[in-house]
Amino acid sequence: MKFSKLLVWVTIYSIGMAFIESAVVVYLREIYYPDGFSFPLMPIEGNVALTEILREAATMIMLISIGFLAGRNGLERFSWFIFSFATWDIFYYVFLKLLLDWPESLLTWDILFLIPVTWVGPVIAPVLLSFVMVLFALIIFHFTYRMEEVKVGKLNWSLLIIGSLIIIISFTIDYTRYILSYFSLKEAISLKNNQELYDISMKYVPVKFDWWIFWIGFVVILIALFLFAKKQFKKLNL
Repeated sequence: MKFSKLLVWVTIYSIGMAFIESAVVVYLREIYYPDGFSFPLMPIEGNVALTEILREAATMIMLISIGFLAGRNGLERFSWFIFSFATWDIFYYVFLKLLLDWPESLLTWDILFLIPVTWVGPVIAPVLLSFVMVLFALIIFHFTYRMEEVKVGKLNWSLLIIGSLIIIISFTIDYTRYILSYFSLKEAISLKNNQELYDISMKYVPVKFDWWIFWIGFVVILIALFLFAKKQFKKLNL
């Protein structure tokens, strides 16, 4: 299949997944937040909470799968994964705005992920990351469809991993600070405290998003993208 057609179909697939994801949120908020979503979280029954976590894992499996199906090699598979993930994430918020008129603004707090702990942040943060992911994927596609061999060097991979870990810290540090104000780290991961930990987590209200941590990780990722593109343009003598 030609790249242009593949790009269209992967985009359509990702947008379709985004609508399904937003539809699930509509159902959950109708059940648990009929007066509008706000922190602290409403207690969710064990089976529903487990199903929600497994749904998130299934979503990742589906996005990874589309990468494997669309890509011709490891780098392209990674690129299609981040492209579909980012497209899904952007349109997830687009559909929530259309269906629920939420978020109120790009600075509205949202729960981003639940594995292995709660990730929170203003909506604009994951949206910015998604646009960078789309850009990175398109740059990789630009070169892989023009050159026989394209590699992301060890330095670039290191910067990408480091930048991603720093950003993950920015999304999880506020929740982690909250939990550690009640428990020691050992207690927090102890099975005997699971119910108590759950009860405390249901009272969590985001206080502060550490933008400086986020921007450090964001800039590190941009540096990795710039170095990769510069190297490939040099190979093409551009």
